[in-house]
Amino acid sequence: MQTDAGIGSDHASSGLEHVLTEADLELINALQIAPRATWQDAGRILGVRPATLAVRWERIRRSGVAWITGYSIGDPTAMNLAFVDVDCEPGRVGEVADALCEIPEVQSVELPAGHHDLLLTVFTPTVTDYARTTGPAILRVPGVERTQTSLGSRLHLAGHSWRLSALDPAKAAAFAALPAPRPAPGPLPEACQDLLPLLMRDGRATAAQMAKILDRNASTVQRQLARVLGSGLMSFRCDVAHGLVGFPVTCTWYAKVPPGKHAAAAVAVRSLRSVRLAASVTGQANFIVTMWLRSVAEVMNAELALQEKIPGIELIESLVMLRIAKRMGVLLDADGRSLHRSVVVGGVLPSDLDDSSLPAG
Repeated sequence: MQTDAGIGSDHASSGLEHVLTEADLELINALQIAPRATWQDAGRILGVRPATLAVRWERIRRSGVAWITGYSIGDPTAMNLAFVDVDCEPGRVGEVADALCEIPEVQSVELPAGHHDLLLTVFTPTVTDYARTTGPAILRVPGVERTQTSLGSRLHLAGHSWRLSALDPAKAAAFAALPAPRPAPGPLPEACQDLLPLLMRDGRATAAQMAKILDRNASTVQRQLARVLGSGLMSFRCDVAHGLVGFPVTCTWYAKVPPGKHAAAAVAVRSLRSVRLAASVTGQANFIVTMWLRSVAEVMNAELALQEKIPGIELIESLVMLRIAKRMGVLLDADGRSLHRSVVVGGVLPSDLDDSSLPAG
């Protein structure tokens, strides 16, 4: 039986004492598959009362162990992805990381053990935007000495597709089969666009919550929300504090894959459950892979697996992350938990939505 003792409510504590139950992990896994599943649908699949799931998720979310965010989907052929290695002046890595977290286009800030002090993941509308605006903004941060940029030519696999695998196959398939929102083609009206930053803050935000914030009629916002969800302009992801779900080690490899073999390499890495990211990039190292692992001892096993799965791959450098300060716009604490503050294009989102009433889903 699930109890409320699974996660403490004191977010200021270290987080190491928090123990997730199997029921917690199943719920997180379910929301990874269907981030906006109604509590009614989730309850039917999991065999749990909807109200119990709502309370359970609120407790997990408030603890910062898991969270759901929305993000705009641009034209993938036009958007620019960049991986930026940053070298800092001695003793200034922490303050530089904090400053870079405040740049909206910098989606992720990681502190690796390796030759460089920081690794950034940056999204801009075009390469020109990166060259003219974001790249120089990074270099202007006090304490930054130099940067080295690799541009992404193709994103094969991203973190939103990683799964805990806590659900049995039948339940996972049931969540995957839940109906998608009814399509709503055409330009998004300006009034609907007001909902976007609220959904970026909380991907499960309800019409009632947003109506209260926007001072609008709840029925009107419900229609606007349906229009946003049906537009296909936003996607949603459930993220987790990786160390608190059993994967404390994040490792990124810079690799070289023979020309013409990148598509096959992408298919191969998809078979490795621990892979979070795979991308083709420019430069001597033309392929990047990131995995979540249970220990540093697994790094060598992971490298052997990559070499077995991808003939001809050359692993140039491995970077074990000492800390992740920002992931997909969300600021994280030292334990990888959400600080409930996002810095994204469109503004800083410093606080949660009003939770005076739990979401009904």
